[in-house]
Amino acid sequence: MNTGFWKSGHTPTLFCAFLYFDLSFMVWYVLGPLGVQIAADLGLTTQQRAFMIATPILSGALLRLVLGVLADHTSPKTAGLFGQVVVIAALLVAWLHGIQSYEQALLLGLFLGMAGASFAVALPLASQWYPPRHQGTAMGIAGAGNSGTVLAALFAPALATTFGWSNVFGLALIPLVLTLIIFASVARNAPQRPAPKSFADYLKALGDRDCWWFMFFYSVTFGGFLGLASTLPGYFHDQYAFDPVKAGYYTAACVFAGSMLRPLGGALADRIGGIRSLLAMYTIAAVCLFVVGLNLPSASAALGLFVIAMLSLGAGNGAVFQLVPQRFGKEIGVMTGLVGMAGGIGGFLLTAGLGAVKQATGNYQMGLWLFASLGGLAWFGLYAVKLRWRTTWGCAAMTAARI
Repeated sequence: MNTGFWKSGHTPTLFCAFLYFDLSFMVWYVLGPLGVQIAADLGLTTQQRAFMIATPILSGALLRLVLGVLADHTSPKTAGLFGQVVVIAALLVAWLHGIQSYEQALLLGLFLGMAGASFAVALPLASQWYPPRHQGTAMGIAGAGNSGTVLAALFAPALATTFGWSNVFGLALIPLVLTLIIFASVARNAPQRPAPKSFADYLKALGDRDCWWFMFFYSVTFGGFLGLASTLPGYFHDQYAFDPVKAGYYTAACVFAGSMLRPLGGALADRIGGIRSLLAMYTIAAVCLFVVGLNLPSASAALGLFVIAMLSLGAGNGAVFQLVPQRFGKEIGVMTGLVGMAGGIGGFLLTAGLGAVKQATGNYQMGLWLFASLGGLAWFGLYAVKLRWRTTWGCAAMTAARI
């Protein structure tokens, strides 16, 4: 990463986009690491636990469109402030009144979805400051905010053991309020922003087959990252009888790998091309998940394979969003919302699906193999569109970036 990148945009806003995204992901994901403890207290089945954890993911996927439209018609900064206030209010109510039932846990999950919708604000807020040749790096840095999942996996189970899981919601308010203050004070909207998009613009984008390809590719990379991150605390607990804290540590190692590789994945895509990078990532992730689906007796071996798979999925996230601005530069707000929504839906389906498979069969094998097969399908889909993309919108006459 050279000095030209740092001079080409607005670094304080890029930092704020990352911070907002990071803390939002922390609370969006927090029910995952707490899932085992909450399920034990509320008497939930494995499938109910999975659905509770998956609810914020689905809610966040759908709310990304809402927050994306708000960002278009007001500004990314205004939408970000609104989203943060909603999440802080929801956590405050949950902390003060407590969660006594499965239904209340689901209701909290619906509101936490607003934190997941931060994707539709943080990425355009950063992207609009940077030229095409630096989009992969800028979007990768802002998108590395999904490292907030690491914070939740590392600290939430231990804090819940010490103070009770309900008080974790209150403790989360401290960094969230600080982030709100920094975001309000430092972040700036780019001077050159696309014109607001209407609902018709979203329908028009959905009429483009490339939009559906990007939605599918991201539903596998980001959906895989988020779905596995949400499922792994329960997986290590169920499969290897780990206590919630140890399961959280193992999960943190996996999500840390995926989070840190997102910006590097974007930078790698800038160097060698997003398509080539993404093909390699799908291959590695699919192979690793197929092997771990063999129900390995060694938790360390499973951890190693999950880490490699998450590294690949994280890098794949960065590669997808190196490509999206090249194809849909003028529709980046619309596409960020649609592609982000697809990623969230992918995460919801994987989390809920793995829980349903575990409930029905007693293990996670079939669920992991099905997801590995989906990675293979994405590989073949990307390979099929490679030539058309490189000879149309990806040609040298159309963009200076490598695809």
